[in-house]
Amino acid sequence: MDVLQAALDVSLCRGATVTPAGTSRAPLPIRAGRIGASLAARAWRIDLRDHLIFPGLINAHEHLHVNAVPPLRSGAPFPDSYAWIAAFQAHFAEPAVVAALQVSKELRLRHGALKNLLAGVTCVAHHDPWHAALDATDFPVALLRDYGWSYALGWPDYGPPVQPSFAATPADRPWLIHLAEGTDATAQAELDQLDRLGCLAANSVLVHGVGLRERDVDRVIASGAAVVWCPTSNRNLLGRTLDPRRLHAAGRLALGSDSRLSGARDLLDEMRGVVERGELDPAALLELASVAAARILRLPGRGSLAPGARADLVIVADRGGDPASSLAGIRRSELRAVVRDGVPRIADPDFADWFAAAGVDAVPVMLDGKPKLLAAALAEPALLALEPGLELLAGRHAHAGDATAEAGCR
Repeated sequence: MDVLQAALDVSLCRGATVTPAGTSRAPLPIRAGRIGASLAARAWRIDLRDHLIFPGLINAHEHLHVNAVPPLRSGAPFPDSYAWIAAFQAHFAEPAVVAALQVSKELRLRHGALKNLLAGVTCVAHHDPWHAALDATDFPVALLRDYGWSYALGWPDYGPPVQPSFAATPADRPWLIHLAEGTDATAQAELDQLDRLGCLAANSVLVHGVGLRERDVDRVIASGAAVVWCPTSNRNLLGRTLDPRRLHAAGRLALGSDSRLSGARDLLDEMRGVVERGELDPAALLELASVAAARILRLPGRGSLAPGARADLVIVADRGGDPASSLAGIRRSELRAVVRDGVPRIADPDFADWFAAAGVDAVPVMLDGKPKLLAAALAEPALLALEPGLELLAGRHAHAGDATAEAGCR
């Protein structure tokens, strides 16, 4: 059965659900791939005592197709992203870069999506031209769709032109652009330039924003626009990032990992770094990667565990203390399960019964040294070969009865 076609009524019992609005210990019903309003009489039940259930994370900024391209080696921060782009041109001649770009774009897009899924991300904003591969029914993650975008004010030859693209984007759909990605005068002038072009509005989503000054942040908030914060990418390229606190307090900030070409390995690594540096607390980070991202990107039914929302979930062990810390401070191998449309995609081996009950074939893999089960439709050898730390194990597929009692009460 296609991994994205399986439907199963499930009750996730004895686990706490965690959202930015708080924690609930009521059973979580799943019906036809969505969060249900009530329990189905014959639901398949999973005992999740001592576990926490989070909404699937939303990565608000990614370039899915370049995650296997080696990054530029440079010790000095660039004044802006345009200087980094110029320096990268010579990097294209590096043998490792040439080899990486010879891999088909379809496979590279799937790899970027799988990278996100492994880290609990179930929906991604891909900031590049659309490709037919993104419409595959078995694509690893959901995607932001029906949006407008331009690449950057200072790089008009790539992507749709700024003013026509903005004008063609309905006011109720997001319009994305890299903006103020730098620390120099060029970056600091970009918000004024965007405003003069008539492209600063409530649906404008400004990626990076490092060069925004205090008065610029005031204008962003007043206009109802928003910023996507990619702190690791900013530090790697520019030597610093923005202060996220005012934009977060105003509800105008989301979180993105960018690609590995410049950014963090994945969104979980991004979140852990923010916590370690004390820039925002775990609860705020959970908000940025769920309900805030869903609001800013106009994604109803995502980033939430409310009835009717997509049953996209991240399940972790309860570590005690602040529930959000059980997710925001961990690595991808520590996730117990990542679920899309009510069906596990990657999970610890004791969830094998859930795969089997949903009719989803699963194969054993190692993820950063820990055994997992991965939906077989996502386990093409060429795809797995692109992802460091992910390895297909020899052995049989998972079947019902392989799970322990912890993950399989009925």
